[in-house]
Amino acid sequence: MLATQPQQLDLVFAALADPTRRAILARLAQGEATVNDLVAPFDLAQPTISKHLKVLEGAGLVSRGRSAQFRPVRLEAGPLAGVDQWIGGYRQFWAQSHDRLEAYVKTLQAEESSRDD
Repeated sequence: MLATQPQQLDLVFAALADPTRRAILARLAQGEATVNDLVAPFDLAQPTISKHLKVLEGAGLVSRGRSAQFRPVRLEAGPLAGVDQWIGGYRQFWAQSHDRLEAYVKTLQAEESSRDD
């Protein structure tokens, strides 16, 4: 069952809320890895990393392949595009707010300058 866009966004943000999961994604951005490769940099047991991977998989951020007896984990960046799009709306809001503030400051400076003359 595919999640609707708001549900998908909720799953992605929930997955990204944990620093260990963000670190796993950062590692996978360098290339696929096995679960054992992902366990190495953390002071966590393999079952704990597997639980983090399940959350990331549920959000669509990673996938697991099969290569002989290895099950490499890969980053799936597609769901991050939805996050970027959502944040982009706020980026536009803040850019417009900044532009309005800058125009207001210039108006105040011009008024102050004209009073000093």
